[in-house]
Amino acid sequence: MRQTTVIRYTTRPEVTDENAKLVEDVFAELAQTRPAGLHYATFRLGDGTEFMHVLVAEEGSTALTDTAAFQRFQEGIRSRCAAPPQFEQATVVGSYGFGDI
Repeated sequence: MRQTTVIRYTTRPEVTDENAKLVEDVFAELAQTRPAGLHYATFRLGDGTEFMHVLVAEEGSTALTDTAAFQRFQEGIRSRCAAPPQFEQATVVGSYGFGDI
């Protein structure tokens, strides 16, 4: 069964660009490894310090967390955030052009 998770957080302004670069590195690695069954997008919101990640994957999948770039991103995430990231489970009601979810 597929699971959808939405993660939102606000970075401290002085590390926002560093955070964006780490996210870009994750997508570069995913483009090379092309893990099956993984749908993932990251959005920069508002004034640019807030990020929202949307992950759709099979329950228990480690396709994202197993990537070296994601592990580097995770290493300092709490120190880059103004407050701890908020995780929410979500249900896809509909989508268009967001991959095969």
